[in-house]
Amino acid sequence: MNIDLEDLSAFVATAEMRNFGVAAESIHLSQPALTRRIQKLEAALGVTLLERTTRRVELTAVGRDFLGRARRLLDDFESSLLSVREIAERRSGLVSIACIPTAAYYFLPDVVRAFNEAYPAIRIRIVDDGANEVLQAVLNREVDFGITLLGSDDPDVMFAPLVEEPFVLACRKDHELSICPSVAWRDLANHRFITVGRSSGNRLIIDLALGRAGLRPKWFYEVQHLSTSLGLVEAGLGIAALPRMSLPSGDHPTIASRPLVDPVVTRTVGVVRRVGATLSPSAERFYTMMMERWQER
Repeated sequence: MNIDLEDLSAFVATAEMRNFGVAAESIHLSQPALTRRIQKLEAALGVTLLERTTRRVELTAVGRDFLGRARRLLDDFESSLLSVREIAERRSGLVSIACIPTAAYYFLPDVVRAFNEAYPAIRIRIVDDGANEVLQAVLNREVDFGITLLGSDDPDVMFAPLVEEPFVLACRKDHELSICPSVAWRDLANHRFITVGRSSGNRLIIDLALGRAGLRPKWFYEVQHLSTSLGLVEAGLGIAALPRMSLPSGDHPTIASRPLVDPVVTRTVGVVRRVGATLSPSAERFYTMMMERWQER
């Protein structure tokens, strides 16, 4: 096939920017030249990768699948070039991790800081996304490993549990429930409850656990991300049930957390990897340090 790295770079830039003009500028090409590269790539592959509309560019189903492969090819090529120059000077490489946002916000920065101090030449890519997307990134070989919820029945991946953490009530410190040492789920009924959407792994865990207990809290606000829930709580608009890991560490000036009981609902966070896959030396170093620090935590 007549495909070169510039064709792949043009496709990846356009897929990420969703705009031909912005993508062309980012890789220092004219827009017609960018369009020709993508047309050449689609012709070589015999498929349509991008759908052009009047306002933006959308990936086709084949394009979404190919995007991860194209990124991988570019990363492998860049890493190979870098290693030739850098390997003799300092340990180098790239680590790609897919991670649920709560772990990305409140756990990974500590590990990344320590890893950077030990291996300053190794670059790190963090793909923070939902639990299902993390699993899919691992299956598609877009990342070295993932940090996500629960396990998977897929025979191509293995799940190593790291921590089981409870869901807790998050409310403002001036909220009436903040004076309670613990709060039962049924006590949330008289307050404006903030929940995440049904596509969230956290929502699924809560719904299943409360369904077994014959409970179904009525929500007032529905959001897509736990960070948005925290923002609404901090603004005094409602209360939320959040994983303990998602709450700011230490004493927060505005937000209080209380145990949720009757029933106690927990989630399991762990590492998902492809069965039989061998990590690169850089990814192996990061994985080892992460596991050690998580156990300490």
